[in-house]
Amino acid sequence: MDERITSVTQNNEVAFEYSIRPSKIDEYIGQTEVKENIKVFIEAAKMREESLDHVLLYGPPGLGKTTLAHIIANEMENNIKTASGPTIEKSGDLAAILSSLEPGDVLFIDEIHRMPRYIEEILYPAMEDFSLDLIVGAEGNSRNIKIDLPPFTLIGATTRAGDLSSPLRDRFGIVSKLNYYNIDELFQIIKRTSKVLEINIEDDATLELAKRSRGTPRIANRLFKRVSDFALVMGNGNIDQKIINMALKRLKVDNLGLDGTDYELLNAIISKFNGGPVGIDAIASSIGEEVTTIEDVYEPYLLQIGFMKRTNRGRIATEKAYEHLKIESNDKLF
Repeated sequence: MDERITSVTQNNEVAFEYSIRPSKIDEYIGQTEVKENIKVFIEAAKMREESLDHVLLYGPPGLGKTTLAHIIANEMENNIKTASGPTIEKSGDLAAILSSLEPGDVLFIDEIHRMPRYIEEILYPAMEDFSLDLIVGAEGNSRNIKIDLPPFTLIGATTRAGDLSSPLRDRFGIVSKLNYYNIDELFQIIKRTSKVLEINIEDDATLELAKRSRGTPRIANRLFKRVSDFALVMGNGNIDQKIINMALKRLKVDNLGLDGTDYELLNAIISKFNGGPVGIDAIASSIGEEVTTIEDVYEPYLLQIGFMKRTNRGRIATEKAYEHLKIESNDKLF
């Protein structure tokens, strides 16, 4: 039952994100340098009447990698097929996906770093020569077959570019890093979402929400959705500063966008491990979170705002973290 509820919740989130997703590159807010470069590469590919080079998008979660992949397919006027690295467990899974592609199609593989290495090897000839090399038959009676593929564009998305093997990474012609958004960009994104959903939000409330969105559009849009619920039930539907403050207090999101898990993480380093250094496995065990969740979701932002440091010996809570949590620090640590 719990799994079904989780599945429905995830599907609702995906549907919500899809409903507010821009379809054209000029509607895509932020990541200006990446966006402008990709516009040039798309135009050049169209002028040559070729498929766009393979694209690798990397950066923290929620910054728009999936959105950008769909926009690229739309701008190239081609279909997009999606897959996820963890779900491609056998060589036959990837072969089935590749053999179903039409000329010019975009294949988007999310979390491409989680694809097994032996499956990666099937991608090498597919990316370079648009061919599929397979071994069929049982051991002792096997043979190689080669299947020609139509020209296509592979777009890989990852939160961990360093986990990709060099042979795979080197086969991407376009490699772009997505960075955290500034407050002005998040302000524009929230305003756009409010127009799409036809929900009014005042400018000062928009600014406050932007400040608490951790530099991440996905978080900005999710907070907007939750705050709009409070505005509907406990107000007149209009989102103002009062509703924002009340809703985010109820959601336990502070003025920097830190939530309960961030506080647990920092408190664990400070209280249980004397401020660090401490290994990520020990932190994960102490707060009951997965290591990958901490590394991909929470840690990047805490590093970005200077609340944590990564050293060879482990993670350390900085003086800024002590100040924010109002905990007296041991000067010897700093």
